[in-house]
Amino acid sequence: MLALPLRLLPGQDLRAALQTVLLEHGLAAAFVVQGIGSLSVAQLRLAGASQATTLRGDLEILTLAGTLSPDGAHLHMALADAQGRVTGGHVGAGCIVRTTAEILLALLPEQRFSRRPDPTTGFAELAIAARAAPP
Repeated sequence: MLALPLRLLPGQDLRAALQTVLLEHGLAAAFVVQGIGSLSVAQLRLAGASQATTLRGDLEILTLAGTLSPDGAHLHMALADAQGRVTGGHVGAGCIVRTTAEILLALLPEQRFSRRPDPTTGFAELAIAARAAPP
């Protein structure tokens, strides 16, 4: 496991930036250990909802965690608005960094994460495998 601290800049899409880091490192598995910072726009799918809710304004990232794979990310985030109200859920595309996002990734070069349909849950769930050695 390799630790990779990151700082995302204003205007970056949080989810897209994390997926790009995984691909740039030629990896197939990583964990987002923790993240803090701020957003101007957030797309969160709340528990049990089928669509994302858009939040706008000065939003503080209280926590960010999840998994990254070539098939996509599974991220959860808790945010506080300017009144201190906290909202959390699944992170969607379109979460835009306001001032900074400071994130710690755990890169797993010997693993491969993928998302596969699970008939029990009805969702594409994490599948973990050893990464094949290069030919």
